[in-house]
Parts: sequence; structure tokens; C-alpha cells
Amino acid sequence: MQDPPAINSVLAEVGPRLNKVRTHRKMTLTQLAATTGISKSTLSRLETGQRKPSLELLLPIAQAFQVPLEELVGAPEVGDPRIRLRPRSRKGRIVVPLTSQANARHAWKVLIPPEPGEPEMRTHEGDEWLYVLSGRLRLILGGREITINAGEVAEFDTRIPHWFGPADDQPAEILSLLSGHGERMHVRATATSTAKKD
Repeated sequence: MQDPPAINSVLAEVGPRLNKVRTHRKMTLTQLAATTGISKSTLSRLETGQRKPSLELLLPIAQAFQVPLEELVGAPEVGDPRIRLRPRSRKGRIVVPLTSQANARHAWKVLIPPEPGEPEMRTHEGDEWLYVLSGRLRLILGGREITINAGEVAEFDTRIPHWFGPADDQPAEILSLLSGHGERMHVRATATSTAKKD
């Protein structure tokens, strides 16, 4: 079975890369052969593309050059895994997205200031997990009201009418994880018909 074109393209670049690294280090084929135990003719054929590179050949060469194996094969660099946090304001709340991938699970850090007026109940698909970082959080879930303190967690089905915000005149800071596929609820309540759809 033949290698896919993308692999063939990568392999074709290995020879010139080996030659470039060896030349940069001012090492002859004879010296490299003595260091790696690979014959001079095999090394020459590797550099000219007449010999297909293999792990068995590349590992000792990488050790001789003291470079990572991926540098010899031209593996793509791993991108910066850090997420660039861009706070945004949403209905007076400061929301910081903690995930960037478009998948079924989303995480946020949310700072909720005291909110005047009556809570506006909402429903939507999914399951939500809340962890209170600081302050006290008031959670209304269906016909039930719960106060969650710093360090406590709640998980619930978001199809149940719900609202959460500070339990007193101090802001609450939370971590929120919203998933389309929750495992189970830790907080249960009976749904009512007073919810406003998002």
C-alpha cells in the first residue's frame, strides 16, 4: 500500500533537511557514519532521497546532531495552547470565555454584580455546572431557591426554568460549564411555566 501524498511530501523533505543540518554542523558523511553506525552509502542515499527514511535510521541521526526528531522530519509546530481571554459584558455581567473550540462543552468565568429587579427565569438545552469562586450565589431552579456559598457546586438541567445571581449586595464570581450532554443532576426541581425562552 502506498503512502498518502501528504506523507510522501514530508518524507521527500527529510533528505534535504538532513543534508542542511549536517552541513551546518560541518560534519562529513564519514564522521556521521562513525557516530551513528549507519553506513556512509546509506546516509548518502538518505540525503539524496534514494533511501526512504525510517525511525531506525533517523533516531541515531537525531542523537548525533542533538536535535529533536521532529526537527529532522519537519513535524508541524504545536500551536500555543493558551486561550486569549477577552472579557465581555453581557447584561451587566462580566463574562470571560475559558474555551475556544466550537464543541458541545463551554466554560466561562463570570463576575455577577448585584442585580436590581425581579429575576428573569430562562430555559435552554443542556446541563450547567456552577462553581462559586467568591461571594454567595442565589440559584432559582424551577420552584426551588438555593443559596450556594464559595467553594460549593451545583449541577442542573437547563431545560428547567432557572436564574442565578448574587444572594446579597456583594458580587458573586463563578465558573460555569455548559454541556449539551450532562451526566446527571445534583439539584432537582419541578419545572414551571414561567420561563422565558433564550
